[in-house]
Amino acid sequence: MQNILNSIGEGLRTLVRASGWRDVIDILIIAYIIYQLMTLVRRTRAAQLLRGIVILLVCYFLSRELELKTVNFLLENVLSFGLLALVVVFQPELRRALEQMGRSRIPILSFFTARDSSANSARWSEVAKQISDSCEHMSRERTGALIVIEREAVLDEVIRTGTGLDAEVTSELLETIFYKGSPLHDGAVIIRDARIVAAGCLLPVSQRSNISRGMGTRHRAAIGMSENADAMIIVVSEETGTISITKDGAIRRHFDRAGLFRELQNELVPADGEQDRKNLMERLFSK
Repeated sequence: MQNILNSIGEGLRTLVRASGWRDVIDILIIAYIIYQLMTLVRRTRAAQLLRGIVILLVCYFLSRELELKTVNFLLENVLSFGLLALVVVFQPELRRALEQMGRSRIPILSFFTARDSSANSARWSEVAKQISDSCEHMSRERTGALIVIEREAVLDEVIRTGTGLDAEVTSELLETIFYKGSPLHDGAVIIRDARIVAAGCLLPVSQRSNISRGMGTRHRAAIGMSENADAMIIVVSEETGTISITKDGAIRRHFDRAGLFRELQNELVPADGEQDRKNLMERLFSK
């Protein structure tokens, strides 16, 4: 085994010496980009479309080698518009990829997503408690709920689809909003900077085909929202009372009150170092 590892190591060193370290870095970067693109495509409906494009390319090269002039002429003209067609067809996937790039945690980029740093640890901790209390009660009562917590990505477009509010986050208010007799109970509540800013909001529904059939519209809307932004979404099922959390397109289910509170604390309450960094960036850009 040691001899095999030594041989692999020697081969890599030879490759570096032969091609130069810049070429190796170049190859690794391209390989990583291709891998990420393949991962992105595999998770979406783009996979089937990509297979069709590959078939067209194979037919094009075969027609050229076999000198099928008419077929080759048609395929060549079709492929000449390929780039434009890719942009149009893959628009949702491209947008999602750019949004994920924009969620980078580089400190200087926080200038473009200015937040209210007054929403400090104590306020977010209280918000986590109030959400956990309300979700526990709504779970017992089989009351459906959809709570979206805005993070770096601004959700103004979603907020405009609902009714604007400016209220403190309390368990009583959340339960009142999602009470079945309330006109706002079917939509989502948006929380920004530790305050409720809107209710009755419409969320984009995920179009993924691999979502369990046991999940209703609320869960699909929660997943769709987490695919389009870095928001954290809490869902209470009206049918089963199950409490779920969606984030980055993934859903985790069967939270109890303690588990939900712990998750919210970990995600929402900034560590001391992170809070200090945010305060420093605000002071720098406010001058």
